Amino acid sequence: MHAFDVLADPVRRRALELIAQHEQASGDIVTVIQAEFGITQSAVSQHLRVLRESGFAVVRKDGAKRCYSLDLKGFRDVESWLNQIQHFWDTRLEALATEVARGKRKRKGE
Repeated sequence: MHAFDVLADPVRRRALELIAQHEQASGDIVTVIQAEFGITQSAVSQHLRVLRESGFAVVRKDGAKRCYSLDLKGFRDVESWLNQIQHFWDTRLEALATEVARGKRKRKGE
């Protein structure tokens, strides 16, 4: 699954927001997601599985609990895409800055 497909889902984005704060037990994530989205524990577990398999989250077993934290691997595709877009805008913003500077110089000369 592509990174943006993973992030397109509001439940997965919310789960990522929760685990970005600090490591979270799966039960705590389920409680928040169920309250906010009204979905089952099983559905939340499926979303967490997608986050794990796509490299956005890692799980650590702590006794009977599963604790989730962010995994930055999943964000590499997003970062790569954003860098491409940023290059596009950087070039245009530099050209705009040049034109603004020319306009200022021209006004000073008048």
